[in-house]
Amino acid sequence: MKKRHQQKLIFLSLILFLGLNFPIILLADSSTPVFGIPATLFYVFVWWLLGSILSFIILNKYYE
Repeated sequence: MKKRHQQKLIFLSLILFLGLNFPIILLADSSTPVFGIPATLFYVFVWWLLGSILSFIILNKYYE
């Protein structure tokens, strides 16, 4: 794996760690649902989905 891809994955891991940290998650806590699910769960799933998609893109470029 190229050093550039490793650095991107480490940076992505740090961003996801900060975004999914408990105090930050509590900032998204509200009583209004988003698309029928609580805002906190929506926030967590969006972060998880973005992390998965970005990891896939980075790793897909590695295998080319």
